Amino acid sequence: MTKRDYYEILGVNRNASKAEIKKAYRKLALKYHPDKNPAEDAEEKFKEISEAYAVLYDDEKRKRYDQFGHAGIDQQYSYEDIFRGADFSDIFRDFGFGFDDIFERFFGQRMGFDRRSSHTYRGSDLRYDIEIDLEDAYNGVETTIQVPRTEICETCSGTGAKPGKSPKKCPQCNGTGQIRSSRRTAFGMFTQITACNRCGGKGTIIDDPCPKCRGTGMVQKTRDIELKIPKGIDDGSQLRLAGEGEAGSGGAGDLYVVIHIRQHPRFQRRGNDLYTIKKVSFPEAALGSKVEIKTLEGNIETIRIPEGTQNGDIIKISKQGMPSLHGRGYGDLYVEIQIETPKKLNRRAKSLLEELRKELADN
Repeated sequence: MTKRDYYEILGVNRNASKAEIKKAYRKLALKYHPDKNPAEDAEEKFKEISEAYAVLYDDEKRKRYDQFGHAGIDQQYSYEDIFRGADFSDIFRDFGFGFDDIFERFFGQRMGFDRRSSHTYRGSDLRYDIEIDLEDAYNGVETTIQVPRTEICETCSGTGAKPGKSPKKCPQCNGTGQIRSSRRTAFGMFTQITACNRCGGKGTIIDDPCPKCRGTGMVQKTRDIELKIPKGIDDGSQLRLAGEGEAGSGGAGDLYVVIHIRQHPRFQRRGNDLYTIKKVSFPEAALGSKVEIKTLEGNIETIRIPEGTQNGDIIKISKQGMPSLHGRGYGDLYVEIQIETPKKLNRRAKSLLEELRKELADN
């Protein structure tokens, strides 16, 4: 089923401020909150507006959504990531609602969590920027990059406990990682669930922490990662390496490698086409001639300069541009002709040019 536009869901325009987005969501949340609205579709409506708010209120997520639509969100973030970091507490506080409770009831199963594992999280994605030459983009290249990242501690296998020891169930929350409190309001009895302050929502406590990771279950390492850059890749392209990001108890994030191509001294790239300049003398342009061009691949191509070629004329050499990233042939090489005017002339050259000038004037 095709997702609706987030701005349409909240009833705001695309230039809406964060305050306007928050105000629109607050109004809709009060209307569709499942503890207040008995309608059968209230739950789905509440999920829909909450997802829209979580994306549009976050500057980075909103930027990606504005640029790529739902594809930019779905490909970059898991369902958990969409809501991670979103603060709903101040919106629901005045209503007497507990959003943590609603989140668990209506979103928990979809994200694969239960009450005992609600602290599970996916590791963060990482970004790595790399510079390559235009020749590397033409031929493709394999290289090794060094990426600092968080990994699961090998000493304790991520438990955080000293080898031979195990984490213990938190006595305060009885291993749930949550503290439940209920209160009666004008709307009825409402329950609020907050993270246990003793175990930090983990459900377990560690008496004997691992000496390697100091009880965190994670360590910082710099990992050598083999990177294969395909031929034809363009400047600003991203390569996604699944599972090569930060480690997390719910799985590792991804690594996004951003490609930057250094400026070439002879060629300029536009899409899959290349552009270069060839300087010729006035006689070569006027009389016509043959000149040699060295391609990016390193081959020598002979091109014909037609008689009467003007400064700035362009000659195309087919299939000598960049390869297509998807294996659909090559672009073309465009050679711009620039006619050189000599800065110094000897007596005979001046005499010949004077004769030429008179001849051209007579014609």
